[in-house]
Amino acid sequence: MRFADIIGQDELKRRLVQSVDAGRVSHAQLFAGAAGTGALALAVAYVQYLCCRRRHDGDSCGECPDCRQIADLAHPDLHLVFPVNKQGKKSGEAVLSDAFLPLFRSLFAERGGYFSAQDWFERLDLGKTLKGMISAREADGIIRKLSFKSFEADYKTMLVWLPETMNEEASNKILKILEEPWERTLFILVAERPDRLLPTILSRTQEVTVPRLEPGVLEAEARRLGIADAAEAHGLARLAGGDVLELRRLAAGADNALRRENFELFRSLMRLSYNDKHLELIGWAEEAAQLSREHQHSLLVDAARLLRESYMLHAGLGRIGYLWGEELAFCSKFAPFVGSQNIEPLVAEIEAAMAQLRQNGNPIIVFTHFALSVSKMIKHL
Repeated sequence: MRFADIIGQDELKRRLVQSVDAGRVSHAQLFAGAAGTGALALAVAYVQYLCCRRRHDGDSCGECPDCRQIADLAHPDLHLVFPVNKQGKKSGEAVLSDAFLPLFRSLFAERGGYFSAQDWFERLDLGKTLKGMISAREADGIIRKLSFKSFEADYKTMLVWLPETMNEEASNKILKILEEPWERTLFILVAERPDRLLPTILSRTQEVTVPRLEPGVLEAEARRLGIADAAEAHGLARLAGGDVLELRRLAAGADNALRRENFELFRSLMRLSYNDKHLELIGWAEEAAQLSREHQHSLLVDAARLLRESYMLHAGLGRIGYLWGEELAFCSKFAPFVGSQNIEPLVAEIEAAMAQLRQNGNPIIVFTHFALSVSKMIKHL
């Protein structure tokens, strides 16, 4: 994975190259950004540049043994940790990243390093109830691996993808390594939600913020994906909101299955709410509770997005909105129910439900309370 393989992020790539060339390599770095910004791919390209012995013109050579092995995520001095789980796990059984490394390498190669947590959990086939996590046993393995001397490269690198999925025990063990690192050891965390990490971990890492992609970059990517019409490419780039994964979903078909299912659930919730169908709202909550945890999170994220867009329409700012098709048609009619009086409480209810689910709250209780609370706030304004 060379910097040349990364979509956009030119300014950030230049800064990373300059830091390596100047010998300013922090032992613990946090690459923070949404999956569709390329944070994971960028972190791998950074490690490859750092370890390449023939780097030139601001990039790794891509041909030396170190480059080839890192690109395949198979270098003996590059260790990977990521959230895992499996169906039918026995009580007390340790489920560790190493057992799923071939699967992770396969997904990384297939998607060019651009994939979401949901993509990974679907590849793991976790179903609707299980969620991936990084356990305390995994943290013990990190300590053991980093205690060895490097085999070939100047640095031993531990790359942890989605460290926010660590429990508190695992986080505290990781913290000890960050406080007293081994010499020539590089710790790279790649997080989508750094706010979920312990403050003590954040304070001991150098943050590398991976911003959302520029619209012009996404327009070029849309054309590369086969969108020949300039107006359509421009529209898709704008709707993608700086996220190349969203752009790919839109380019593959605007009626993406997950997004459409979330929209149908949102539309149903709002119709039941403004028609005061309280008994039916309990049925809605039971349906939402049957979704996987990742799907529940996605539903709530989409609900917040659609409420904000409805508020923009209510305020007469639809021209700078990001809706089209059925979403635009429904939210245009729904907009009179969302205004300055209730938009903040509605979004607060969504954030509260997301927090309760992260804390393993009972989904039926969480969604029942959420649906009934929302129904009280949806009034014609």
